[in-house]
Amino acid sequence: MNRKLYFIRANRNKFGGAENYLSRLSIALNKQNINYQVVNSVFPRFLPSWLRAILFNFQVSFLKKDKFYFSLDRITCPDIYRAGDGVHKYYLGIEKKSQINLLHPVYLFLEKRCFNNSKCIIANSSMVRNQIIKVYGIDQKKVKVVHNGIKTKEINYEESFKKLSKEFAITKDQPIILFVGSGFKRKGVAEFLQIVSKIKIDDIKVFVIGKEKNIKFFINLSRKLNIEKQVVFTGPREDVDDFYTISDIFLFPTHYDPFSNTVLEAMNFGNAVFTTKQNGASEILDENYIMDNPEDYIVASNINNLLSDQVKLNNIKQKNRLKSLEFSIEKNLSETLDIINEVIN
Repeated sequence: MNRKLYFIRANRNKFGGAENYLSRLSIALNKQNINYQVVNSVFPRFLPSWLRAILFNFQVSFLKKDKFYFSLDRITCPDIYRAGDGVHKYYLGIEKKSQINLLHPVYLFLEKRCFNNSKCIIANSSMVRNQIIKVYGIDQKKVKVVHNGIKTKEINYEESFKKLSKEFAITKDQPIILFVGSGFKRKGVAEFLQIVSKIKIDDIKVFVIGKEKNIKFFINLSRKLNIEKQVVFTGPREDVDDFYTISDIFLFPTHYDPFSNTVLEAMNFGNAVFTTKQNGASEILDENYIMDNPEDYIVASNINNLLSDQVKLNNIKQKNRLKSLEFSIEKNLSETLDIINEVIN
């Protein structure tokens, strides 16, 4: 590969999923002595989001010339676009979002041209690939699927339990249900709490981990549902791996997620995982663990049955652990580099 790669990412976020992906890809490129540069927005963050999106597109379009762009943002001139944020037009349809917010029409303007003008589009799930083809009529040959990858972690239950039991007074025989994610409305925390309220297993402990600006709403909802004693809202945590380690069930009733890495992470730590079919990650789960929608409350009965059958629970936990090993960072990077080489040469 003789041409220099330009990775397009408007905003730098230390903890962002796209930034983690780009960091890993950069390491792989360095090992192969491939020349690359990351292009970030030069415009201040205090500007409205819709205006920053327009200005950033102008910035990269003006500088494009014969440069090879691998974009992680919606722009009008990518060579390869990684659709890590899914299909905004589809998301607006299922959420019935008002386009009074100027960011939505701007995203739709950029998204249409981004998909049409790309030489190749990388989707992180078959769900997103199908949405791109259906919603925008894109040639299916142009859209490739490269699933997300994670780093396999070692499990040390005793150490994690010892640490968290001191803080939260949990016991070893206590069933634990976990949610991890920020932006509680889209990720389905209200539905998560409704489901928890319908679980009849005694003495369960429930952890909700993540950042949410309207946290009081969800705390009050847990009180209305009479589950405030079981549910702990921890806020953001740096020791999320410890929570995965001690948990039995990972419940993620998201409204829309291209491919949630938290599903892979929970599987990697041996959790039984339930999520919606609106999550691209659902395509790697058995159908018995896929909800039709966030309000598919029959899942509470399935969780009841699973927590009442320790043999079945242990079997699915072991199965999920093994399944997660198929989705390594190394595999993700290898498939991505193959696509880059194919398109650039």
